This record gives sequence, C-alpha cells and structure tokens, in this order.
Amino acid sequence: MQSIHQLIGLVASRRATVLITGETGTGKELAARALHLAGNRRAGPWVAVNCSALPESLLESELFGHVRGAFTGAIQSRAGRFEQAQGGTIFLDEIGEMPLELQAKLLRVLQERELQRLGGSETIRLDIRVVAATNCDLAVRVPQGKFREDLYYRLNVVPLEMPPLRRRPGDVPLLAGHFVDKICGAEGLPRKLLAPEALDRLCRHSWPGNVRQLENAVEMAVALSGDRCSLGMADFPLIESSIRWTDDSGAPMVAVPDSGLDYEHTLAGIERSIIEQALRKTGGNKKAAAEMLRLKRTTLSAKVRSLEAVA
Repeated sequence: MQSIHQLIGLVASRRATVLITGETGTGKELAARALHLAGNRRAGPWVAVNCSALPESLLESELFGHVRGAFTGAIQSRAGRFEQAQGGTIFLDEIGEMPLELQAKLLRVLQERELQRLGGSETIRLDIRVVAATNCDLAVRVPQGKFREDLYYRLNVVPLEMPPLRRRPGDVPLLAGHFVDKICGAEGLPRKLLAPEALDRLCRHSWPGNVRQLENAVEMAVALSGDRCSLGMADFPLIESSIRWTDDSGAPMVAVPDSGLDYEHTLAGIERSIIEQALRKTGGNKKAAAEMLRLKRTTLSAKVRSLEAVA
C-alpha cells in the first residue's frame, strides 16, 4: 500500500490514463479519488460512472451527451459525463462491462481528446483526466474477444493494482482502528477500543469482501457494543462463527461451530462464493457467469449489487 501511495503521488498531476484493478471491496474508487485530490485538477469536477449499472441503450448518451431530437424522448440537448468532467477527472468504474461497440467510440475519445454528442456534428474538445477500474482481468478478456486490445493498452498506461486484504493482514489493525474512530465520530459516541483478542481474530480472518467487509463488520460491532468502550469478539458474531467452505479434500461444506451461526448470513456467504467462482471462471463476464449459473444476467447483476451492499 505504501508503493501504491507513492505511485499515486508520482502520477497524480499527469494526464496519463490510469487503470485500477482489484477485487470488489479493495478500494478502487478511493484510489481514484486520491489521484484526483492529489493532482492539479483537484479544484475541478469529479465525475464517477458505473458502466455496469447503466443500460446499454443509455450508456452512450450518458457518457457523450446528445442533441435535441437525437432519439425518442431527447426533448433537449444534454452534456454527457465527459463534458461534465471538463477540467477535472472522470472515473469509469467496471470498464470491463462496456459493450464492444461503445468501446470503439471510447477509444477515439481517449485518443483524440474530443467527442461529438449523440446525433450532433459539433466537435467538443476535452480537458480531462481519465481513470478506469475493473475487478476482472482485461488481459484475459482481450483474446476472448470481449474487450478491445487497442482500448486495453490505451487505458493501461499506468496500471495500479489494489491488493486484497488477505494479502496485507498487517493493515487490518490500522484500518479497523480508523473505522472505529470514523463510526464513533459519525454517531457522536465516545471513542471505543478493540480488545486484543478481537483484533487478533480480525487479523486472521480471510476477508473475502475485503476492506468494505471489514468496515461493515466494525460498524456492526460498534452497534452491538452498546455503552461499552471495548469491542470484543462477541461484537463480531459473523467473524466468530469461523465458517469453513471446503473440507480437506476441497469439497464444499459448512462447519457449524458450537456457538452456532447466522443462517441467513451463511446462505448469503454460500451464494457469494458461487457467484465469485463463476465470475472468476468467466474473467468477470457477468453474461457468461449468468449462463453458467442458469440465471438471467439482470438477476445475477442484482445479486452482485445486493451482496456488495452487505459485504
């Protein structure tokens, strides 16, 4: 994380495009915001776009804008997100979910630093910083024909990988302490401390939901602790349950501890594991993952959003 901090400092004031990769919950958007705030565009706008959250039919208009009459319902001209980011930074999250046809148009915008609104002929020059992020491996998706190779290299000028929390357990005490102070401050509570045994258990947890899951776990612990000034293991019931997902042979299983477990949370954990495996096997392609799991793509997307919200 120190090397990431140093890299952000080196490139923050440059216009070079940055591609941030990493698992869900590792803090990719926070890294992108840090790039914006540390650079010479900090006074300019910050515009974030989730490419997987917008319908394909609306994404082009949302990004590049449109003129009046460009399509049914376009009753007036509208500036897109790229224009809204003039003088600042545009953050393209989940870039791997962008349709191939739109990838070609994005490539031109990145190369020429100009665009035309949907249905218009006026060329608009852009003065923006572009930061993109994805939780899938674009280098794998390129040979699969699911992501343009030329766009991949245009985006990957400065690669920045956010490591999962399980690879940096030494950060858990710092992060947990930060979240305790942040939550107590927001709730107007006296400062609480993490008991040594609780902190030790947090450090040994695998954190499949990464930093986001840790923050939510701390928030729950603060809520459960009541008036106590110390957070113990009893305040982290979902971590204390120590659920195992595979036995020694690698076969899926759930071990119920003597203290019991949260049934609904356990089922959610199994569902998360299945979805994450399918996404890994398909290189992050939600359509292919949905087909693998015999689900509609919209159903899978809704489940992913729901799991991210409770991670």
